[in-house]
Amino acid sequence: MAKATARHILVDSADKASELKTQIEAGADFAELAKQHSSCPSARQGGDLGSFGPGQMVPEFDKVVFSAPVGTVQGPVKTQFGFHLLEVTSRED
Repeated sequence: MAKATARHILVDSADKASELKTQIEAGADFAELAKQHSSCPSARQGGDLGSFGPGQMVPEFDKVVFSAPVGTVQGPVKTQFGFHLLEVTSRED
């Protein structure tokens, strides 16, 4: 069964997510930005969500996590919770 590990930053607007993505692409540390800006409890761990399988996250999240290249920052991805930046840190298919 497929498994992935990922981290994310959850914010309340697409603009904020895009701004943070630009900072990451310019060399800012994903984990530090997650600690500073993410509204998810995972912010304390730098946005780390641990390991999970398909169907354990909301569909929009799953679609990205199980298709995006490992190590790239994806988003903003809109879900019922807000706007996410996602980084798949590992995946086993």
